[in-house]
Amino acid sequence: MACSSLFRNQLLTGLAAVIAMLLISTTVVARDDREAAGKTLHDIIAGDHRTAHRKARDIYRHPFKTLNFFGLKPDMTVVEIWPGGGWYTDIIAPYVKGSGKYYAAGRNKETTNKRILASIKRYDERLKARPDLFDDVTVTELSQKKTAIAPPGSADMVLTFRNVHNWMKFGFERTIFDAMFTALKPGGILGVVEHRADPEEFPDPQALTGYVQEEQVKQMAGAAGFRFVASSEVNANPKDNRNHRKGVWTLPPTLRLKGQDRQKYLAIGESDRMTLMFMKPLK
Repeated sequence: MACSSLFRNQLLTGLAAVIAMLLISTTVVARDDREAAGKTLHDIIAGDHRTAHRKARDIYRHPFKTLNFFGLKPDMTVVEIWPGGGWYTDIIAPYVKGSGKYYAAGRNKETTNKRILASIKRYDERLKARPDLFDDVTVTELSQKKTAIAPPGSADMVLTFRNVHNWMKFGFERTIFDAMFTALKPGGILGVVEHRADPEEFPDPQALTGYVQEEQVKQMAGAAGFRFVASSEVNANPKDNRNHRKGVWTLPPTLRLKGQDRQKYLAIGESDRMTLMFMKPLK
């Protein structure tokens, strides 16, 4: 009996050691993968295809830390909502090219808004000008009536940068959150960066200053079925008191006061921003 017990204890000890080694090995591989991916991401962020003007905003947008927080990997299918001029397209699309997929869920091409149409044209021209980087980008449309931003359940990650206030202004934020939820796989990640309102102020359901309260975003995401995962202060700016005559557009890069107090607002920098991660539940 004693020998049997001793043998069993030795066997269990050996198994525990093997399991521990496997866990350590897995952790090291995962860490190596992240570090390798991070180095590649750093290279893309520093790449010559990004203009000096765009790189100058890295100190406010923190692209590496932001995308690393969301868990971006090169083999992911990623949807970016309303990519605008393509600031993040320049980073994400080359990063996933070849092993992943990038969808640009742009504005409604049937709009009569000349400003939006001009923005769509510039974005399309930018993609065509660099086929080496963007030839496999798929452009879709997202609006109140167009919500097929990617095949349902196909995306590993959906990202939106400073867009929520636009949806709130016209009251179709639920439509957008539902579309993002539909596009994601179970377990997929929704990453949100948005101008952050003072939590002590009364929440504006239209976000007319451009600032949105964190709790409002969490409620919108929750209503669509998302589960809140984590937040980061990577895009916080304590210099921004959010009390500006022209709302968030008083600050750079817009500087809507047309030069008035320019140095004051440049010293503040871009807006204080929340960085929130949500997940589509597995079931």
